[in-house]
Amino acid sequence: MNSQLILQVLLLGVGATLLMDAWALARRRLFGIASLDYALVGRWLGHMRHGRFQHAAIGKAQPVGGERLLGWCSHYLIGVAFVGLFVVLVGPQWLCRPTLLPALLLGIVSVAAPLLLMQPAFGMGLAASRMANPWQVRLRALVTHLVFGVGVYLAGWLGAQLFASPLCH
Repeated sequence: MNSQLILQVLLLGVGATLLMDAWALARRRLFGIASLDYALVGRWLGHMRHGRFQHAAIGKAQPVGGERLLGWCSHYLIGVAFVGLFVVLVGPQWLCRPTLLPALLLGIVSVAAPLLLMQPAFGMGLAASRMANPWQVRLRALVTHLVFGVGVYLAGWLGAQLFASPLCH
């Protein structure tokens, strides 16, 4: 990957993740629906260095130093990684003329991470199966990740308008 392509992927990943976070903030303010505390993501990652990958309840696990910063940084790095993989799969030409459908498909596919990896590791069960309202948790995760997909499209569209990429000629 050349440096301009890396920069575009970085901007798309950060932009899409920002939209996802704006959605979570709006959801909390408008509907009182809490979002994921990224300190818990940092706690989970922090325990991995000691060989602990799964918890009965991540909220009750011993806190780790810098967990909030670690969690938030990881959240954005994961967004960038998903976009990097997306650009590899759809091809960098997508950045010249972004379309919504592939970006939405990325959002749908990316929801597998919380359902199949994070929720079981946090003690919530596979796809939130141990939660009192698993279908509500699943639906909220899907909508949030669809918003991420919309963010990929919007950031891609904005990037195509603002940056004349040599890939597009």
